[in-house]
Amino acid sequence: MPAPIVIADSITRVGPEAAGAVVVNASHGGVYAAYLAVKLRAAAAIFNDAGVGRDRAGIGGLGYLDRLGIAAATVGHDTARIGDGADMMASGVITHANVLAGSLGVEAGQDCRDAAARLQQARRAGRALPEAIEAAFLLISEPPRVWALDSASLVLAEHRDAIVITGSHGGLLGGKPETALKYDVLGALYNDAGIGKDEAGTSRLPALDARGIAAATVSAASARIGDARSTYEDGIVSRVNASAVALGLHSGISARDFVAGLRRALAR
Repeated sequence: MPAPIVIADSITRVGPEAAGAVVVNASHGGVYAAYLAVKLRAAAAIFNDAGVGRDRAGIGGLGYLDRLGIAAATVGHDTARIGDGADMMASGVITHANVLAGSLGVEAGQDCRDAAARLQQARRAGRALPEAIEAAFLLISEPPRVWALDSASLVLAEHRDAIVITGSHGGLLGGKPETALKYDVLGALYNDAGIGKDEAGTSRLPALDARGIAAATVSAASARIGDARSTYEDGIVSRVNASAVALGLHSGISARDFVAGLRRALAR
């Protein structure tokens, strides 16, 4: 029997139904998202290439999954909205495929729907789960505190009094404003995932404005998506929301300077 196809706005929003399935998800194709696909025991996966970006981090999960025996591919960020699984299936065009996906006939230029059908030939790898790579660490302990989280899905209630720096893309999931962030925090940083179709890679910013949260994205070319430490250490701010502008922050500065400026403004 062919593997079933599961469509999701994010790999973080998939449950047990992913086991043995082809998971077409609108997360970036980085290592962290790939790790979650393995953890879910997916047979194969398709991600968004998130503009590929610095060190090719947006497709870094493909080689990782090859080594674990899982076929995977990405669609172009300019062909489908990141964070929107339905748009991936309707409009996505394959840009990259790993060796295992290639052996099943997946190649650049194919429609996502066609590639997903080819990946239904895949069978779940029987390997043990890899070592956990989830990363959440406190960067600055003095208030206002600063947390680095490789995924926005790791934001917890305990981060309400902090600035959160994430490795996640800045796109809403399924276009829903409530998915911008699980909890209200003091400020947030994301990766713009190449901005992409309909500027989806920055769509969290106005949604966070409505909640009074200063937020920004860093350029995918400047920082590795899925890597919060790179967001902070390497990132150059590409977009800011109105709440951030009201605090004197702007695009073109480093993520470090954005955080420092935000901390000063919040301490007044």
